[in-house]
Amino acid sequence: MKILMINHFPLEVSVSVVYAQNIAISLMKKGHDVTVIMPANTTNYLKIDGIKMHPVFFKKEEVIEGQLDFNFPCFTTHPESIQSFYDLNDSQINEYVSAFKRAIDEEIKENKPDVIHAQHIWILASLAVDTGIKTVITAHGTDIIGHQKDDRFHKYTKNAVSKSKKIITISKDNKKIVKDIFGVDSKKIELMPNGYNPSKFYIDNIDKKTVLSKYGIEKDYKHIVSFAGKLTQIKGIDVLLRANKIYDNDDTLTLLAGNGELYEELNNLKDELGLKNTYFIGNQNHDDLRCIYNIADVSIVPSRVEGFGLVAIEALACGTPVITSDQGGLPEIVNDQVGMIFKSEDYHELASHIKEILNKEYDKKSINKYVFSKYSQDSLINKLINLYE
Repeated sequence: MKILMINHFPLEVSVSVVYAQNIAISLMKKGHDVTVIMPANTTNYLKIDGIKMHPVFFKKEEVIEGQLDFNFPCFTTHPESIQSFYDLNDSQINEYVSAFKRAIDEEIKENKPDVIHAQHIWILASLAVDTGIKTVITAHGTDIIGHQKDDRFHKYTKNAVSKSKKIITISKDNKKIVKDIFGVDSKKIELMPNGYNPSKFYIDNIDKKTVLSKYGIEKDYKHIVSFAGKLTQIKGIDVLLRANKIYDNDDTLTLLAGNGELYEELNNLKDELGLKNTYFIGNQNHDDLRCIYNIADVSIVPSRVEGFGLVAIEALACGTPVITSDQGGLPEIVNDQVGMIFKSEDYHELASHIKEILNKEYDKKSINKYVFSKYSQDSLINKLINLYE
């Protein structure tokens, strides 16, 4: 089968595009012909052996022939761009649409795909359904927020929903929101959770001192609390920092991996709270995240809004218990055998749960087995292929 995948963001870093990357690789391994259209602001974009990448170039630092004269837009932020969809003027939106329409038309003419899989109910999904080729769309959550935030994009979201063959929702909560916002018939919606890549996230024998020294941390801590994600308001990092103030002690290290628009604000909050054992370590690749999860005693997902929560899955795959907020799809992932759930915004409860988990022992192999059986990408890919057909 020939599959054209269309993404609003480069195929790395953020959760929705890691999801797309995992799918593309799994499809390719099963012998399918996969092409990916995505934005890029560098010629050194991610390349994947066996998958054709078709970049649409945007402006950052590198001068690239044919690039659009602004950086690629996002719903929140991306490590490579702080440009927002909502900050685009009408002329820029039209340029964006035209550039991706050209790319889609080129790939259809050259490769004649059997199906298009678009990420997010948004602009590119609307362009995909207008080709007349069978189109499947995955709703991730930030697209729904975007629809509610800026009505200039309603013509794209409504067109995408009405003409698509199927809409994939990544959690029960995500499904309910799509139904409520767009009035979609349940028969058109397919509930299919995100899958993770077991070859990238697994239990590993990692030396704690070696990992920490990479970030200039030489102290030998007894406990490690980790967070990974964008530093944006919806991720609730400020809630974790306020909880950190309660559980903070010289035996417990808190590591925060990621970057985003609130980097400076959150660092200032850390200083205001007097947190001496808390480190912001920036964006980390999958190998480094696996090491962090493996040395951590618990991983925290304190999101205010979360369509699914792939970072929770990846931490669990490393045998690390997870504490999540009660928002979105997170409660569908975590049970009392693999972690705990706290009421969103309640940093006192979060701190209490962290203290409790740090004084418990979890069976890492049991946690890994639980997540592998439910969320391994290879176990989910056949269901997706059937949906394409």
